[in-house]
Parts: sequence; C-alpha cells; structure tokens
Amino acid sequence: MRKLLAAALCLAATATGCGATVESSTDAKSRSAETAVTLTNCGRKVTFDKVPERVVTNDVGITELMFALGLEDRMAGFAMPDDKGDLSGVPWKDGYDKVKWLSKDQLTKENVLDARADLVFAGWNYGFREDAGFTPDTLKKLGVPSYILTESCRNGRTETSRGIMPPLDALYTDLTNLGKLFGVEKRAATLIAGFKKQIADVRAEAPAKKPTVFLYDSGQDQPFTSGRYAAPEQIITEAGGVNVMHDVEDSWTTVGWESVVQRDPDTIVICDYGDVSAEQKKKFLLSYAPLRGVSAIRHKRIFVLDYVDLVESPRNPSAVARLGTYLRTVAGQE
Repeated sequence: MRKLLAAALCLAATATGCGATVESSTDAKSRSAETAVTLTNCGRKVTFDKVPERVVTNDVGITELMFALGLEDRMAGFAMPDDKGDLSGVPWKDGYDKVKWLSKDQLTKENVLDARADLVFAGWNYGFREDAGFTPDTLKKLGVPSYILTESCRNGRTETSRGIMPPLDALYTDLTNLGKLFGVEKRAATLIAGFKKQIADVRAEAPAKKPTVFLYDSGQDQPFTSGRYAAPEQIITEAGGVNVMHDVEDSWTTVGWESVVQRDPDTIVICDYGDVSAEQKKKFLLSYAPLRGVSAIRHKRIFVLDYVDLVESPRNPSAVARLGTYLRTVAGQE
C-alpha cells in the first residue's frame, strides 16, 4: 500500500481520533480473575478463561484491529509480509513501533511457541491454512487458544468457501468480541459508532444511478476477486456502487474473465499490494484484449485501493469514503 496521510487515516478512526485513550487494562485483569468470557466466533461458542496477555496476530488488517482498540500491550508480536507498504503514516504507528514483527511471511507454530503466545488471532487464508497444518485445532493441541477473523469464517457451501455475514458486520462483530474479551467495550462501541456514522454520511451522497464495479486483486489467466462476503462487497455498496460479483457466495475467490466481460463493469477497483504494482496491474487490464469492450476499460475508469483497505480492518470506512468520492465522479460522467 502507498503511504496515506495521517490525517486521512485518523478519519478512519472517526470520533476517537489518533492516539485516543482507551479503558485501563486493570479492569480487564481483575475481571479475568473472577469470570471467564464466552464469545460466539464463526458460529461457535468459545470460552476464554482469562484475558490474553501475549496475543500473536497474522496480517495487517487483523493486527490493526488490535491497535485500533489500544491493545498493543496485550500483544507478543505479529506476522505480516513487508509488501504491505509504508506504515509510518498510520494512526496506529505506535503499535507497530512497540510490538515485535515476528515474521515477514505467515505465522508458524514455531513463531507462536517462541513468542509464548496465549492467543492467536488469524483467519482462514489469513494465516490459518490446512496445507501447512496451522489451524485452530492444531494450536489447541499445543495449548494455545485461537480467535478466527469473522470475515474468513468458513460457510460450508464448499470445503473452502468463506463468509457468514455481510463484511462490515464482520468488522463490527470482531470489534465487539475483542472489546468484551479485553475489557475495552467502550472503546469498541465508540469505534463502531464512528464508523457507522462515517459510512452513513457517504451513503447519503450516493448517486441515484449506481455504477457497477469489478474488484481486481490479481491474476492474468483468471482474475482473483471479491464475492459477496469479502470486505470489498460492502465497501463498494456503501460507496454507492454495485459489485458485479455480488452473486458469488464466497469471500475472496477466482472467477473467469468471460464473467467480467459479460457483466461489463463501469469501474474497476485495483487492490494494491505485492510484487506486481498497481500501475502494472492497470497496464495489464488496459492491454488485455478480451476486456477491450468493457466500459471501465474503454473509459479508463480504474481506481486503486490498498490491500488493507480491502480486507477486514479499521481502515474499511475510510476506503468507503474515498471510493464514494470517485464513484460520484463516474456517475456524473454517465
């Protein structure tokens, strides 16, 4: 991701502002000695006997959920590729400065054990993966509890399909659950209220005729995109657009180019991350012959958002606002 202005990212934290004070963790510690906390995570009741004190997280969005709640002192480290861009301008820079960067890949059992973690906060395809044997069940056998990112919950439609609720509801669910677990309910509620207001303000200005949008993550033979259960679905919707892959009952998934051509999006949103730059992705899209007749390509309507804007994270509302401004421009050209 490219560096964002600190002021713009403070907007993502809305009413709480940058560096806002959170409830004292003393209350959480005293409560942990008295009672367990039971949460619903991916449709299952999960009980935590105490407030975690050495949390390990995987990836930028998950890590920033902890930072947004002021929980850096509850973390033992995080794993995150270094292709997520310059982090110096984010409102949670102090969190990145304070918490140890364990790996520039994904979490492993070794990372977790070395960090003496008492909770792993990750998600399916956001750290948890069957092929590497890094799953909540595996960690449970090692005596380490897990919390699964709600955006990534498996839904049972296929073996790997994900998403059990609208993406922003997933964000609010995780903030609420984390607030309860760590004793920072007020902070969580304030964040959620601010996010909802920010998004409602964008929705109120949405164009009457909603531009159609295709989210392009990566891939040349087949594009990797967002179905209805990944964060881009609601980011696009709340910004005043329509996700052309809304009918795909999955979160992040692969589709065929023929479906993109058939649905003829007015705009393409590029997810910017990794070794292939947003400019390289744009160049490919504009030169790819099968897309030549697609409206977004003919009119060169391509907008870029960063990876962390488009996965479940406290930056989602800011992404809604920025995309909303762009889509109003697109609507004005129709």
